[in-house]
Amino acid sequence: MDFKLTQEQLMLQDTAARLVRDTYGFEQREHYRHSEQGFSAAFMQQLGELGLCAVPFAEAYGGFGGSGVENMLIMTELGRGLCLEPYLHSVIFAGGLVAQLGSEAQKNTLLPQLGSASLQLAVALQEPQSHYHLHDVQTVATPVPGGWILNGRKSVVIGGQSAGLILVSARSSHSARDEQGISLFLVDPQAPGVHRRSFPTMDGRMACELYLQDVQVSAEALLGQPGQALGALRYQQGRCLAAQCAEAVGSMEAACALTLDYLKTRQQFGQPIGKFQVLQHRMVDMRIELDQATSMALLAACVADQPDSEQRSRTLAAAKFIVSRASRFVADQGIQLHGGIGLTWEYQLSHHAKHLLMVARQFGDDDHHLQAYAKLMQVA
Repeated sequence: MDFKLTQEQLMLQDTAARLVRDTYGFEQREHYRHSEQGFSAAFMQQLGELGLCAVPFAEAYGGFGGSGVENMLIMTELGRGLCLEPYLHSVIFAGGLVAQLGSEAQKNTLLPQLGSASLQLAVALQEPQSHYHLHDVQTVATPVPGGWILNGRKSVVIGGQSAGLILVSARSSHSARDEQGISLFLVDPQAPGVHRRSFPTMDGRMACELYLQDVQVSAEALLGQPGQALGALRYQQGRCLAAQCAEAVGSMEAACALTLDYLKTRQQFGQPIGKFQVLQHRMVDMRIELDQATSMALLAACVADQPDSEQRSRTLAAAKFIVSRASRFVADQGIQLHGGIGLTWEYQLSHHAKHLLMVARQFGDDDHHLQAYAKLMQVA
């Protein structure tokens, strides 16, 4: 199998790498993190102007028709730079849901705005009791003349504090935890009855708790058919898993580079600590985990846009398991090899470690995906 990138893919990778390298230094990131939005709107706009936000969308909607491999190239560079912008949740997850479920009118309206970065979306699927299960939905959608009334609560909505529209899953029929009866709605966060409580997550990114109290939305706010959204939610989350694996690989590469540089420069007993064989072995273990994660991230990228199947689901579950395990290992070992400085907020490695620990749990931790993989193997 030929794993070489095409000329267009190499140009895309170089564009993303140069943008992050030239405009997203660690001090700049810290400035963005402490801003009201929690990220750089100007950097997000640059992503749009360079066409990076339009990569996943079809050419009919102003995009480039990119696949999971193109998403992987962009997300790896964003992970390497610890970029705070909600590209994954807005462009890949929310954009993918609109592309899969939306009507022509909805796609013609929303996708070009996403591609130009003039609109940010967020996805509100998780609830306090759901624990990674997309079908555990207690938010209720009640039909009324001309639309729907939404009531419920959504948790840890990444980027929801600044989103122009939020995609909200709600139960329009059947009982709690039933796989049927889940619908997806476009909700204006400024609408009456919508309340947001913003907070920083463990790795510095901003999120919000979303409260819906008698929120009225029009019939045009429904994405797809009533009660039939779960399949699309699972499929698009699979695309996000592949992109997130690539983001983790970029962050792990940066963490390994920082650790290796520290071992070469930190002096102890009159020589660099990298001269000690036991530390060399631990550095090699980090690289082995990184190489395994890189291979699985590439495999996940290759299957991300394939039609839904048990084989695709098994591959993505395996990739997330391997990458989650590797993320925790690299984060832990990087801190151990640095010593106390590895935990300081002023040093970049601590932020990579926090981000990798966050990635290891978002969209399901390694135990969740190992269990999912085992179930799929039993079915096979």
